[in-house]
Amino acid sequence: QVSLVESGGGLVQAGGSLRLSCAANGNMFSINAMNWYRRAPGKQRELVAAISRIGSTHYGNSVKGRFTISRGNANNTVYLQMNSLKPEDTAVYSCNVNYGIGRGIDAWGQGTQVTVSS
Repeated sequence: QVSLVESGGGLVQAGGSLRLSCAANGNMFSINAMNWYRRAPGKQRELVAAISRIGSTHYGNSVKGRFTISRGNANNTVYLQMNSLKPEDTAVYSCNVNYGIGRGIDAWGQGTQVTVSS
């Protein structure tokens, strides 16, 4: 069984920074991608950032230049460094890991609240 444990959310003023962490535990014989999503109240879930098995990254347009996704040395941990935070970044951020062959299997974290005050 795979579990994802997130940490690092909280309350921050606009312009501030936060760093989210997600540790993946369990039998994931091949991690294809590690991603961060977010869902703001009344909005659909959106992809914030993604990092592939080979380290290539992708960012949502709204966070480019402000957020950075990276993986830990053991490759089962993913981080999201969030700088220059804006009130519109307020959302529940969830970690997602896709692993396995073919289309793979998705595992999700419980989500962590990020609130940016103006």
